[in-house]
Amino acid sequence: TAIDPAFRGISRTSTAFLMWRIENLQLVPVPKDEYGVFYDGDSYIVYAASEYGKHVEQHIHFWLGGSTSQDESAVAAYKSVELDEYLGGNPVQHRETRGNESPRFKAYFKQGLRILLGGVASGLKHINGTVESRLFRVKGRRSPVLTQMPSIAWEHFNSGDVFIIDTKDVVFVWSGKTANSMEKLQAAKVAVQFRDERNALSIVFVDDGKESELTGPEQTLLGYYLDLIMPENSGDDENAEGQIRSALKLYRCSDAEGVYKVVKFFNSTYLQDSFIVDNGPFHIWVWIGRQASTKERVEAMRNAHGFLKKKNYPKDCRISRVVDGGEPIEFKVLFASWMEREKISTTVSKTNVNANNLKYIPTNMDSATLHNNPHLAAQEQLLDDGNGKLELWRVTSTSLQKMNSGKNLLYSAESYIIHYTYIHNDAEKRIVYYWKGEDKSEDAKTTLGLLTVSQESSLSNSSVQVRIVQGKEPPYFLSSFKGKLIIMSGNHTENLPRQFLLQVRGNHINNTIATQLPLKRSSLNSNFVFVLHTEENTYIWCGKGSTGDEREMAKNLAKTLTAGELIVLYEGKKPDFWKILGNEGVYANMRSKKCVAKVSSTRLFHCSNKNGTLKVEEIMDFNQSDLVPEDVMILDVFHSLFLWIGKRAHREEKSKSLDFAFEYLETDPCKRKSDIPIIQMNQGSEPPIFTGFFSSWDPELWEKSKTFEEIRKEM
Repeated sequence: TAIDPAFRGISRTSTAFLMWRIENLQLVPVPKDEYGVFYDGDSYIVYAASEYGKHVEQHIHFWLGGSTSQDESAVAAYKSVELDEYLGGNPVQHRETRGNESPRFKAYFKQGLRILLGGVASGLKHINGTVESRLFRVKGRRSPVLTQMPSIAWEHFNSGDVFIIDTKDVVFVWSGKTANSMEKLQAAKVAVQFRDERNALSIVFVDDGKESELTGPEQTLLGYYLDLIMPENSGDDENAEGQIRSALKLYRCSDAEGVYKVVKFFNSTYLQDSFIVDNGPFHIWVWIGRQASTKERVEAMRNAHGFLKKKNYPKDCRISRVVDGGEPIEFKVLFASWMEREKISTTVSKTNVNANNLKYIPTNMDSATLHNNPHLAAQEQLLDDGNGKLELWRVTSTSLQKMNSGKNLLYSAESYIIHYTYIHNDAEKRIVYYWKGEDKSEDAKTTLGLLTVSQESSLSNSSVQVRIVQGKEPPYFLSSFKGKLIIMSGNHTENLPRQFLLQVRGNHINNTIATQLPLKRSSLNSNFVFVLHTEENTYIWCGKGSTGDEREMAKNLAKTLTAGELIVLYEGKKPDFWKILGNEGVYANMRSKKCVAKVSSTRLFHCSNKNGTLKVEEIMDFNQSDLVPEDVMILDVFHSLFLWIGKRAHREEKSKSLDFAFEYLETDPCKRKSDIPIIQMNQGSEPPIFTGFFSSWDPELWEKSKTFEEIRKEM
């Protein structure tokens, strides 16, 4: 098959970023100095190939302007398929529409997007020397999207956004009453660009409703374009921002009988054909199996568009096509579990160390190693070597009861406040845990408010707080108990039972925990080590599937229960041990794998409840500068959630930050439970288990950054 000359020379094994515009139904390369500028009357193709681990991950986006012709959009679509086939059918294809661009697409353009009126079909020149006055709406906190309005008129304004009036002599920045500070900051930066491009004389800042407070000359200039009194009912931000998160629906697609059929499918655990993954009006994904027919591959996007129409989803709903083995992280995290298969992306020659795609490196680490290497601390989820100071309080109905003894014992029907103090960079740091047993009757959201109680008392000045539910203890928590944490059943008692059985899980102080089980034979399992404690003896029962390290950790833990000799038994022997447990019942005695493959995902989201509903907006290819002091952010590493609270965040958003986390989990398309650890911190108190997820970290970054008001005063 003939390939378009525009695609010749693209290598499957190299990284690249290329753009084409459809002109007269032909592909025309976009000059690099115009990357990020899009015309509403045109259609474009963007090809992005970047290293992901040891592979090249390829993405093809076709972008459709709001007034592009049907012919141009059709060319963009089938040329995207042509490029995909040329590259072996491996790239991920995306349909992008004006005003609803995906986070990945916007992340390509660090200086933001400019969407201008006109296009080739209208006969307007893309770059010309004439100076016309224009009105732009500014949206976006990190990579702003500038959209040119049809005219300079109040009807295009609203009080929830920031607008720029770009004229020959003056650049006006108009800020709506409820516009967010980050969009104001971005608008100020864009205004500087416009001023320099136009050689304009000045920048004038205008506040919504205060137009008449401008100086006389400024009023005259603004009055040339607008009445100084804005009409009422200008409205708020008319475009709802953020994700629409909903449960997934799965549809199986097939043309086996010569007719293309889409049938709802209920089992998402075994994918072998082609499927449509319906994420509601937010995003439609088409998954193509390796054995799918050529027709299914080529027509996937067209069929998805037909599905979109049938479901009456908005015309600007995002559509993406992925192939088996080449799924991007945005797709994988839609599923509660995802087993990695052989990658089909092309391998690159050099290894890329990506902080957002960390791999487990088993090693013995001390505090200095972790503090000097925050990436390793985040990867292993360890604060230090566990040699810090541990303090424990049991939560009662009226107070917090300090536990002076038995600090390695927690009870499943209780909740606890636990303080761990450690040294980081020669400074004393403290982390506060709220641990809730699985049999505790209180609702997790309600009882977590007890952390506030501890903050207001003399117990804690820490701004890092972690909520933990029994069974979801992270490594940094277990490490502070040095591999000796025991979870007993029921309510707290001063004395341990006369005899009890513990199941021990773990092979290192960072992951070892013992849990009490019923004292009977059926509680045993050949894959683990158990401790049976009686008044006379303490037994270590080693299942045939247990390892030497697991047995050593069980012995280490059992020594906290007795000063006497430990009796080590191996599965298959029958001394007094069986008399205590009884001979009735059958226990699991088949060996099983203890490691489950899982997706390594790290995603950053901005959170807002501007209209009383949680809105989350993902930030792709993130770095520390994306943590904005005016905002509340969620860093989702799948097994845990980090809540980062900026110093200048609204008081209401600060107080509701924990609600954000719970609502985020409740609306997660992959239906995750809300029992994963939630780590809450304030700006400036970030522990290494958080900072290590960023490619670099500068503690003084925010001191160097200027606010919108500071920039405004300078101008």
